[in-house]
Amino acid sequence: MKIKPTPLTAAVAGAAAALAWPLIASHSGTPGGSWGIDLIVLTLLAIALPAHLLVVGFDRPAPGAERKVDTALLKRIAVWLAVALGVTLLRSAMGG
Repeated sequence: MKIKPTPLTAAVAGAAAALAWPLIASHSGTPGGSWGIDLIVLTLLAIALPAHLLVVGFDRPAPGAERKVDTALLKRIAVWLAVALGVTLLRSAMGG
């Protein structure tokens, strides 16, 4: 199954990251506050991998293609960050 990254998939990744991070951070580490390998692995699996898949994608540029700014990627990154920030602010406003 091939998933093409779009602004909508970037928004989904942003919302998922904003919802997952507080749960990951609150359940990771030791009682003394030291964060270990569990935090790293959970962050990679719940935030980094979905973000890469849904925002960046796995397509490679064609060989010999000229390197230029990928404005569609920049837009998806902006949507991802904006939605993550929006969900975080909404959770804070709701007391969660």
